[in-house]
Amino acid sequence: MSIEIRSVELRRVELPLVRPFRTSFGESRDKVAILVRLDAGDVAGWGECAADLEPDFSEEWIDGAWAALTSFLVPSLMAGGPLERPEEVAERLRWVRGHRMAKAALEGAVLDAWLRSRGESLAAFLGAERDRVPCGVSVGIAPTPERMIEEIAGYVERGYRRVKLKIEPGRDVEIVRAVAEAFPGVPLTVDANAAYSLVEAPVFEALDELGLLLIEQPLAHDDLLDHARLQARLRTPICLDESIRHARDAAAAIELGACRVINIKPGRVGGYLEAKRVHDVARDQGIPVWIGGMLETGVGRAGNVAAAAMPGVALPGDTSASDRYFHEDLTAPFMLDADGTMAVPKGPGIGVEPLPERLSATTTRVELLRPDA
Repeated sequence: MSIEIRSVELRRVELPLVRPFRTSFGESRDKVAILVRLDAGDVAGWGECAADLEPDFSEEWIDGAWAALTSFLVPSLMAGGPLERPEEVAERLRWVRGHRMAKAALEGAVLDAWLRSRGESLAAFLGAERDRVPCGVSVGIAPTPERMIEEIAGYVERGYRRVKLKIEPGRDVEIVRAVAEAFPGVPLTVDANAAYSLVEAPVFEALDELGLLLIEQPLAHDDLLDHARLQARLRTPICLDESIRHARDAAAAIELGACRVINIKPGRVGGYLEAKRVHDVARDQGIPVWIGGMLETGVGRAGNVAAAAMPGVALPGDTSASDRYFHEDLTAPFMLDADGTMAVPKGPGIGVEPLPERLSATTTRVELLRPDA
């Protein structure tokens, strides 16, 4: 069944966060995102662009993604006529180098519409084997260890199965040690967001003594060789995030010994289809993966939860409940059960849609693109 694109609508939305979220890149107080709505006649599909306001986590940013979508990506997609299969999106957009987060949003909207037309869920399409997924939580850098421990205590009480701590130079070993001592038995990971260099290996050798589940992206995003050198010095697995842009990167990192775990963020790798390819490469090599997040609204979170149900996902991901980030999500909220799991959406496509009133209240910009424009 083909998808005929009648229009593509872009919406910029802004949602205040429950609490500021600080990483080594800086602090976020609001979630700003681009939502893509694809009108295919009898069905519509939704996608979300995970880019930040600034080009910090990646080279993409919200205004740049908007420009890429309106000037190049959406026109190129519509110029090819009806789509017979979701894989055609990447084929039509391949001439545009990079812009993986913008491409992921557009591919996500096409995939959602295509699956809705077939009555198939995204989870089933990706080969999911579970109807619930274990959830972890990511904790930003707090002003004091006491504040961080207080925040974590609430998450542990709610049942989150893994806690990830953001770290940066000068705020690392002692804070992590304090948290580890406060929560013995709770699986802990740390995420440096590429804030260190190999000369700071002693920091990670000290962290190596704390029994962490993994150390995420300690070094530069484009340095697989130094990650391999660091991994050889540590017992704790290194998990790569920013370094993995597609399945080829995953294969190279595994071959070099640069990591023993991979964090798959669908937006970072260009969409759910490439996320599945990264998953398959890692699974074939016996490398565990988990699904990361970018503070997505319910639109992006729905797809991430579906991806987290794939068979090779071996660790709790950043698939936190909606109320971890927002007082009110754009969709019906994603809830954490008492056992620390979350239900995988069962409906066609991503299984959720934005609530009209909530969407209207959070929208700050709209642009409608048509094939004949």
